[in-house]
Order: sequence, then C-alpha cells, then structure tokens
Amino acid sequence: QVQLVESGGGLGQPGGSLRLSCAASGSTFSISAMGWYRQLPGKQRELVATMTSGGNTNYADSVKGRFTISRDNAKRTVYLQMNSLTPGDTAVYFCNVQPVFGRAYWGQGTQVTVSS
Repeated sequence: QVQLVESGGGLGQPGGSLRLSCAASGSTFSISAMGWYRQLPGKQRELVATMTSGGNTNYADSVKGRFTISRDNAKRTVYLQMNSLTPGDTAVYFCNVQPVFGRAYWGQGTQVTVSS
C-alpha cells in the first residue's frame, strides 16, 4: 500500500509564493515520475508539472517561469515551488506518483487559494 501525504497548501497573496510537498511512503517501489496536477473549480484535472527520475521536467504553459518542481529521491518527496501567484492558480492541487511498474497513485489533494 502506498500513501501520499501532501502539505503546504493554504491561502496565498497575489504575487506571493507557496510551496507544496508530497511524501510517498508505504510499499517499497521504484518511482518513475512524480508530479503535480490541479483541478480548478468546475474544470477537469490538469497537469501542472512533472519530473522524471532522470530529472526531466514538463510544465503547463500557464505556470512556466513561475512554478518549479523538484524532488528528493532519497526522501521520496516531490515539491512544487509556486511564485508570482495569481487568482487563476486557485485550485485543489494533487500529487501524482508513477511507479516504474503498476498504476499511478494520487494524493488526497490540497487546497490553494490565491486572494488578497
């Protein structure tokens, strides 16, 4: 069984920053990709950023230059540094972990609200 524990969401100011963390625990497995997705109100879940075990990254156009994904493989943790926040970033953010074998796992989601 795999557990993903997310933290770091909350209220952010426009132009401000927040940092999300997601730690994977439970069964021992090799992780391929780790990433973040978000679901805006009334919208489908969308990719924010992903990072492979080799360090290759992929970002949504809407967050390029503002968000940075990183990971600590030893801690099995992925981070999302979010800078220059806008109200359009308000969403529930979900951590995603893709093992080398088997299905992907999702975190429970953490609310990010950007408002003055």
